[in-house]
Amino acid sequence: MALTGLGGVNIPYYLEEEQGWALQVEGLHRALKDFKDVCNPVALYVINPGNPTGHVQSKKTIEEVIRFAAEKRLVLLVDEVYQDCVFGKGSEFVSYRKVLSEIGPPLSQNVELASFHSVSKGFMGECGLRGGYVELVNLDPEVMSYAYTMFSADSCPTVTGQLALDLMVNPPRQGDPSYPVYVQEIQTIKTLIVQNMSRCLEVLNSMPDISCQPMMGGVFIFPRLHLPQKAINKANALGIQADLWYCNMLLEEAGVCVGPGCEFGQEEGTHHIRLCVLTPVDTMEEALQRLKNFHLHFLQEFS
Repeated sequence: MALTGLGGVNIPYYLEEEQGWALQVEGLHRALKDFKDVCNPVALYVINPGNPTGHVQSKKTIEEVIRFAAEKRLVLLVDEVYQDCVFGKGSEFVSYRKVLSEIGPPLSQNVELASFHSVSKGFMGECGLRGGYVELVNLDPEVMSYAYTMFSADSCPTVTGQLALDLMVNPPRQGDPSYPVYVQEIQTIKTLIVQNMSRCLEVLNSMPDISCQPMMGGVFIFPRLHLPQKAINKANALGIQADLWYCNMLLEEAGVCVGPGCEFGQEEGTHHIRLCVLTPVDTMEEALQRLKNFHLHFLQEFS
């Protein structure tokens, strides 16, 4: 958003929804081809685990993306803020830095990488504390000098945010007095997310004209709305994106706040909503029931 505001060009690439929101390198090639006469691409932005999709990339996919970036001479900007929140069966978080290192020279010495992490998206901060870091790999020394100057002049997180960040990268270890409480708290949060995610899938996929892929990590779920044409026409007449209009009505009529898919660069002609599953079980249950009642009434009115 900042780069676009400063005049940069955003080249969208799309994930494969029917494959659990997987990233396919073929899609990256298509995106570059479509914009070859528009701009000179310099960087590739990747989110793993995915937000809002909840997809966790395999090591094979990460290797393919790194080789693609090397071939196209792109800096890799990798958002890895949900790395501690992976729970899908057979899913494992692997950092881009680790895979790049294991590939070996010359790629491990040449591919430029920036890896972002944040305490506010992890178990330590839980969106209440703010602080984070970026690790820069293989950047030109002159660029590194500029980055250090820019970061040093920027405002720092609050003291509590810095403390939480230190705890996140250096958590209690077995034998420490706080270790049992730390482990119990982390497991409680993970159990909550898995329970809510499973319940969301059960309820959402039982509703007409909604389909939802399982999430493997993160704290969001991204179901697809198959909106009636009458509803789409109504939204168009009001000059508003159909899923944003749906979300506004859901908030006004049912008191449930979700995010519209149009804010996340979805494919044209598709509609989605984003729900957060990091909430108490009873709150999640009430939100799902309100959403279900609203959705059924909405279909009855516009089908």
